Amino acid sequence: MQIGVVGLGRMGANISRRLMKAGHSTVVWDASAGAVEAVGKDGATTASSLQDVVGKLTGSPKAVWVMLPHGKITEDTIDALGSLMTAGDIVIDGGNTYYKDDIRRGKALAAKGIRYLDVGTSGGVWGLARGYCLMIGGDAEAVKHLDPIFAALAPGIGTIERTPGREARDPRAEQGYIHAGPVGAGHFVKMIHNGIEYGMMQAMAEGFDILRNKDSKQLPEDERFDLNIGDIAEVWRRGSVVTSWLLDLTADALAKDERLDKFSGEVEDSGEGRWTVEAAIEEAVPADVLAASLFTRFRSRQQHTFAEKILSAMRFGFGGHVEPAKK
Repeated sequence: MQIGVVGLGRMGANISRRLMKAGHSTVVWDASAGAVEAVGKDGATTASSLQDVVGKLTGSPKAVWVMLPHGKITEDTIDALGSLMTAGDIVIDGGNTYYKDDIRRGKALAAKGIRYLDVGTSGGVWGLARGYCLMIGGDAEAVKHLDPIFAALAPGIGTIERTPGREARDPRAEQGYIHAGPVGAGHFVKMIHNGIEYGMMQAMAEGFDILRNKDSKQLPEDERFDLNIGDIAEVWRRGSVVTSWLLDLTADALAKDERLDKFSGEVEDSGEGRWTVEAAIEEAVPADVLAASLFTRFRSRQQHTFAEKILSAMRFGFGGHVEPAKK
């Protein structure tokens, strides 16, 4: 199957590469000529503009996957595709877009007969090798048409133990992708996923901070322990209840530098945590942990603790997120 990919950053380029490894063909474009050239060397058909992407797609319906940061750049790109594509074609937004923007865009494109899918995409910089967990919103027929694309991007069942009792359920979920619902549902599910991620990361970061400070001079001498937190992270990976990819990333960072000196602890938030808290407020759902983890990121930009260094290390590990430059 052929698909256009617009936006060749940390994830977009690897989405194209993973699809090509599975036998699909991609037509790629990015504002950076170097990014386009790099993916072109791996076998993609390169384009010089959005119009060129659409023009080089053959067959019907045409499909274009947009993988750009949320905001104006995504708005402008999808608006432009709405003028270049025709009835029946499919526009996919795989970035971290606010789900209410998806609903608005979907209605605007539907007026032209163009189908819109919002795809929450999790996998970060590791997606090429591990696959991407996909949460898809939009028209069921469009999702069905693109199933070969989603199946190729998803991680597959792998070595994860199957959940008993799922035999009669949608098999796509255990392959790593789902059709979550109508337009907006995919990014809503991904938004909550990222909100939960904030809370999980914060709990782990605070725990390691407590471990690190167990040798504090403020404690009675016989209660001070000089703990090897790198070893603790490693042993927890081996059969403990808190085993997770986030713990894997933490153990990897601590093995390289137990003090995490290359991280300042200034932790950015990319939007999804704020949107999750807003959704909780709208639904009158208490979300104490998620809200607190978001506010901690705000505070980290004023004063830093070792816990924030752990957060930064995890964010760099799964997403390649680099801390802001020192002011």
